[in-house]
Amino acid sequence: MPLALLALAVGAFGIGTTEFVVVGLLPDVAGDLGVSIPAAGLLVSGYALSVVIGAPLMTMAGSRLSRKTVLLALMGVFIAGNVLCALATDYTVLMAGRAVAALCHGAFFGIGSVVAAELVPPHRKAGAVAMMFTGLTVANVLGVPLGTALGQEWGWRSTFWAVSALGVLGLIGIAALVPSTPRPTTGLRGELAVFREPQVWLALAMTTLGYAGVFASFTYIAPMMTEVAGFSTGAVTWLLILFGIGLCVGNVLGGRAADRRVLPAVFGTLGLLAVVLFAFVFTAHARWPAAITILLFGAAGFATVPPLQTWVMRQAEGSPALASAANIAAFNLGNALGAWLGGAALDAGLGYTAPNWVGGLLAVSGLGVALAAGRLHRRAGAVRVPA
Repeated sequence: MPLALLALAVGAFGIGTTEFVVVGLLPDVAGDLGVSIPAAGLLVSGYALSVVIGAPLMTMAGSRLSRKTVLLALMGVFIAGNVLCALATDYTVLMAGRAVAALCHGAFFGIGSVVAAELVPPHRKAGAVAMMFTGLTVANVLGVPLGTALGQEWGWRSTFWAVSALGVLGLIGIAALVPSTPRPTTGLRGELAVFREPQVWLALAMTTLGYAGVFASFTYIAPMMTEVAGFSTGAVTWLLILFGIGLCVGNVLGGRAADRRVLPAVFGTLGLLAVVLFAFVFTAHARWPAAITILLFGAAGFATVPPLQTWVMRQAEGSPALASAANIAAFNLGNALGAWLGGAALDAGLGYTAPNWVGGLLAVSGLGVALAAGRLHRRAGAVRVPA
């Protein structure tokens, strides 16, 4: 793999760390700034909302610049946002810093996916995308726990200074290792034109539904493990690390599967995700089965990412940057949708395993959309071949 992929992965590691590390620091942030825990929790929601808004806007803003230039600018925005968080003296400034840092998230992963795919031969494109997303998976395994430990020991601001330093490292790596690219010839009009394609909208829908399935369950995994499986509160950290290991494994396997045949990989990973979530309804009642299922859940959940990202770029071939960034926004929209639906199931009194039923049904819905996309794809191929 080219060294440029390592630079992209470092940037992804920093972005992935800053997205979720605040979860482990909520009590520290709330106590220091004098706000409630639920108010501090909105720092996660605010970040996700900013990703959804920022992904298309930042991509469109850089539509006439070279992709390397845009990536460098995005890392600059990321660094500025995290420095603002580190300097925040009140809740409003911290929320503003989180929003600024999140603006780069979707565009970085969207444009970075396009750049990564262009660095390798056609038969290795999905693997290259998976390599870049490895930074995101490692962030969940190492970045978030280490950032949490650092913040608890030296104050939560130290975590944001450390993440800012990661951003600087990613910026230097991209400047030194990512090859210069010409300015896109299609411009903003060409990027927007791809949204006339039904397949692009179907791809965004299957991403939203599939990842809503993941977060319907994952958002409530802590109370599920303590109240149903019988784990102690302290064991939840290790279970999350186990989930993160599954993410890393699934990312690699999903990339390899997509490099062989991308659409069957979409079918297979979404189907596997649904099976694991439905099984989790029953395995959550005992410790060892629950732990094994969490590992499989992480693997199945992130195995969907390289095929889904590769598929949307393929459907937007010629002008893939905006569609790719929109797909990252779709992942985050799925996060919010899944968390809301899983919470609604809990509020309805259906029990702590109910979010797994919700997640499984959402994954099946995503698979249904994927099957419709496959049918449309085959029909289009049948029309083109005689012609």
